Amino acid sequence: MTGRAPAGLAVGIGAVALKNPVIAGSGEHTMTAAGIRAALAAGAAAVVAKSGNESEAARRQLDGADYVLLDSRWRPLPWDFAPPPDAQLLCRSGLIQRDTAEWFAELAALDREAAARGAYVIPSLVLADLETAAALAARAEAAGLRVLEFNIGAPHGDEAAAGAIVLERAAARVRAITARIRAATRLPLWIKLTGQSEDVAGLAVAAREGGADAVIMMGRFMAFLPDPETRAPVLGSAGALGGPWALPLTCRWLALARRRLGGEVPLIGTNGARDGMDVVRFLLAGASAVEMTSAVMAGGFGTIARAIEEVADYLARTGGTARDLIGAAADRLEGYAAQPSRPGHWRRFVPPEALG
Repeated sequence: MTGRAPAGLAVGIGAVALKNPVIAGSGEHTMTAAGIRAALAAGAAAVVAKSGNESEAARRQLDGADYVLLDSRWRPLPWDFAPPPDAQLLCRSGLIQRDTAEWFAELAALDREAAARGAYVIPSLVLADLETAAALAARAEAAGLRVLEFNIGAPHGDEAAAGAIVLERAAARVRAITARIRAATRLPLWIKLTGQSEDVAGLAVAAREGGADAVIMMGRFMAFLPDPETRAPVLGSAGALGGPWALPLTCRWLALARRRLGGEVPLIGTNGARDGMDVVRFLLAGASAVEMTSAVMAGGFGTIARAIEEVADYLARTGGTARDLIGAAADRLEGYAAQPSRPGHWRRFVPPEALG
């Protein structure tokens, strides 16, 4: 799937026009030029390159990375790029091992190729030292890149070596960090937030107040999985966990962030999307576009093309455009107190023995 998508799939992230709502998120599959080109060839409206920063510790962390696919009963699955729908990814990851100037130059060249397809290639910077990150943001702009993703919610932050990756959960810090990066670059700035917070919507508000053009929500959760056969930790450590189970959690925070920020502030959904109907669900929850990451890494770049086709098929069947979907369900979200009173309704949902 190449070139520009039908107009009905087009969405916007502020001033950034996307030909469809599917973005290839940052992961090991977008670490190479070949991977980025494969995602573009599959039709992705944007490709976010695997993250980097200035930290040698974060680069060394990649050498200790490991990955396992699991089914819904926590059993390992073969990595055959044909995962079942319930597949979830547990991993221990690291950042790119590249000279930053060379990396920006390569990404800028790939972004020029992307522009010919009506798409974008976007660097992802992960916070370590704020002043160095600001300098890198300015260098990304000077290299000719058109959009910047800045990740302050990398799930591995609490497990990584000191100084490698920073995971921010405080609204005041999110606001201040975003403002510093905003001051360093004129590029459209997409701030990626953690899901490991009691108030992800509050972090989204803080990022917007700091000058973010869009907010990406939300990062994966840290997890620990014991193996009953070996009685040891799977992977030997904790790891970041993502899977289809995360979609309703992300959708809730998207809806709550939309309620607090208003419908004009672009949100980007990530963590849980496995196919085109999941993209539709994210849009209905308030996202303007969706980053697909684990699903592509485990299922191959055809996942992108299929998701775009499925969104197009859905729109052909139901009418309207992708823009019409954004927030449609979120804007109908009601509180518990607004629900009808149905005394005794609960009895239908317990075993008969519980009723005596």
